[in-house]
Amino acid sequence: MKKFYLDRDNVALVIIDIQERLAAVMKEKDKVINNCLHLIELSRLLNIPIILTEQYPKGLGPTVEEIKNALPEYKPIEKLTFSCCDEPSFLDEIKKINKKTLILSGMETHVCLLQTCIGLISEGYNVHIVKDAICSRSKDNWKTGIEFMRDAGAVITCTETVLFQLLKIAGTQEFKTIAARIK
Repeated sequence: MKKFYLDRDNVALVIIDIQERLAAVMKEKDKVINNCLHLIELSRLLNIPIILTEQYPKGLGPTVEEIKNALPEYKPIEKLTFSCCDEPSFLDEIKKINKKTLILSGMETHVCLLQTCIGLISEGYNVHIVKDAICSRSKDNWKTGIEFMRDAGAVITCTETVLFQLLKIAGTQEFKTIAARIK
């Protein structure tokens, strides 16, 4: 049951490949970007590390401006591999932050997110997939990716569940900030 809990002291947010040219062909891009912005804001408030990746930025462009501007610092890990885990600097960063649970968001569900999820689980991490903060070009591919990751052992969750699991209690300044954002 431990893998289902989110502990703010033992999590990191991973944002995978929300890039200009890729986002342009995603029907759900606005929802995904908006939910990622909620996750970034809570991560900033609770000092949760954020790791950003970019798939072949020369071809797909940089991270979209909304995400880039919301980050505490813009320091993407560039990759050519679909799995972030096959990029040595990604795993180095994951090991450096020393968190056991990783919250995944980004694009595309059935490609980079799926392969990264499997790689992280193989490395012994707990993985939470935020299903309303990820997308694919087609609903079928999104659904297939979600089912595959659940079968592989990932926890499938949603933005508000992540937010409130990490907040734990109402009445704090962090709670008030996030509650105002999601109204």
